[in-house]
Amino acid sequence: MKKEQIIHMMNEGNVSVPRLLLNHYVHIGLQEEDTFFLIKLHSFIEQGNTFPTPEELASAMTYSPQACLDKIQQLMQKGVLTIEEHQNDLKSYYSEAYSLLPLWERIFKAIEQEEAEKSAAKNMEQEESLYTLFEREFARPLSPIECETLAMWIDADKHDAELIKAALKEAVLGGKLNFRYIDRILFEWKRNGIKTVEQASAYGEKFRKHQYDKKSPAKTETKNDSNQSAPIYNWLGR
Repeated sequence: MKKEQIIHMMNEGNVSVPRLLLNHYVHIGLQEEDTFFLIKLHSFIEQGNTFPTPEELASAMTYSPQACLDKIQQLMQKGVLTIEEHQNDLKSYYSEAYSLLPLWERIFKAIEQEEAEKSAAKNMEQEESLYTLFEREFARPLSPIECETLAMWIDADKHDAELIKAALKEAVLGGKLNFRYIDRILFEWKRNGIKTVEQASAYGEKFRKHQYDKKSPAKTETKNDSNQSAPIYNWLGR
């Protein structure tokens, strides 16, 4: 093949194949032959022929015109293809065009469902991890009410799992290992816009320092006592 012929073929352009379709056609109940047909139809639309005839489609595939017509009807029944009517500005001329909008809507709906399932699985994994952590720190199985409270923190209050762990750590350090105390910590953090463990740590340190400064009789004494540490902030005593 001559170089000029190759250059001419390259100049004819390319057809973009949506990766969303290739990655998710199985999830919306399509077969490989359905997907290839849609790609071919997408190619015609991209080239400006928005309503190719069965004969035109058949000329680009091994299907007969009747098989192309049957496939179009099947895809419309599957809810991934539709025919739209268009009219000119004077409303004197009507034309028809194939629309792949139902296909993209089905794919996006499948993606949303997949993300929701992943999120639910992640939340379940986090809940199980938190249950294990709490039972280890409490050195006993959690009561039904405590389990319900923990689930409420995650599902209803939308507290991040890492923040719940940080609140538990705060309660352990404060020697107040009970759910009421942890709930108060989470409430204070949420009320003050605390969303990360780093913000929670800085927030707690600020109040611990404030409490320490108020209780110190004199700054000179605190400087000399190198073994003295700042007290734990009492989240219930505000």
